[in-house]
Amino acid sequence: MKVGDTRYRSIWRNADDGKVMIIDQRWLPHEFRIVSLDGLDDFATAIRDMWVRGAPLIGATAAYGVAVEMARDASDAALDNAWEVLHATRPTAINLRWALDDMRSMLRNTPVERRADEAMRRAAEICDMDVETNRQIGLHGLEILREIARKKGPGEPVNVLTHCNAGWIATVDWGTATSPIYQAVEDGMNVHVWVDETRPRNQGAQLTSWELNSHGIDHHLVVDNAGGHLMQHGDVDVVIVGTDRTTASGDVCNKIGTYLKALAARDNDIPFYVALPSSTIDWTVHDGLAEIPIEERNQDEVTRVFGKLEDGSTAHVQISPDGTPGANPAFDVTPARLVTGLITERGVAEASEEGLLKLFPERRR
Repeated sequence: MKVGDTRYRSIWRNADDGKVMIIDQRWLPHEFRIVSLDGLDDFATAIRDMWVRGAPLIGATAAYGVAVEMARDASDAALDNAWEVLHATRPTAINLRWALDDMRSMLRNTPVERRADEAMRRAAEICDMDVETNRQIGLHGLEILREIARKKGPGEPVNVLTHCNAGWIATVDWGTATSPIYQAVEDGMNVHVWVDETRPRNQGAQLTSWELNSHGIDHHLVVDNAGGHLMQHGDVDVVIVGTDRTTASGDVCNKIGTYLKALAARDNDIPFYVALPSSTIDWTVHDGLAEIPIEERNQDEVTRVFGKLEDGSTAHVQISPDGTPGANPAFDVTPARLVTGLITERGVAEASEEGLLKLFPERRR
């Protein structure tokens, strides 16, 4: 996707020196910084401290982290260590484990002297797969938006509510929840997006708004608690969110606050869709509430905010009293019963085990 007049992916290899480059998302939207990741510790830090975030991008970054480590030491011990170090960075997003398992299983069967080259090739392939997967998600989601548009009056926009950032900056390109929006705008549809700020890290305010603004897509930023009000007054046609892990039975684990949006959508008869690549489905888990580990992040994300000051500089500012602790569960689980459908690269599935297995029959036991 474009930043200014230049097309970017969120992670790539520099053609000149082969270094892995990322957009450092900590500084968006106020500063656009590109950094290189040079060793295993860099990749672990980038994932853990959210220089990169979003389940698909975390997986892609981890794949490149393994590849860079194989260029340094291609032994089995180094491979296993890379898996352990990177897997420990973020416990909730399943794409991380998927990518690490993919890399390790492939490299185990590769001669040591060829591992560095094969690891880089496979990491690049995982990135390319992610781009195409997200494009297909967008095409399937586009049909949902077209159906809504057919029921609108002349000139009326399709109003989409999002939560968190499931945009191109959370994947390698296109995004998951935003891909149908980008596809619809390219198709000439009139789309308006309500962007949840998404406390505590404000990924909606800082990242989704930045993306949509860069692409000239009509949108408004709203506080998280405005969603229910907008739904009650008929200002939301559909909710589309992403996910960091989806169970085999269709429960969805996503950024904290997603569950509340699903409840409001159900109460107002508004469709609630979740867009996801199949790599985000954890086929080993069936009860999301009981089985998915919920990452508890640093309290500073709750007690402080990042933003631009009046003089143009940026800073983290404390918003709570000294001595007040912050609790920071990063995700919640939305039960499958509240999900209208799961938009995958193979089509839209009912949020149930049988619904998913119709699209992914190879997963039948």
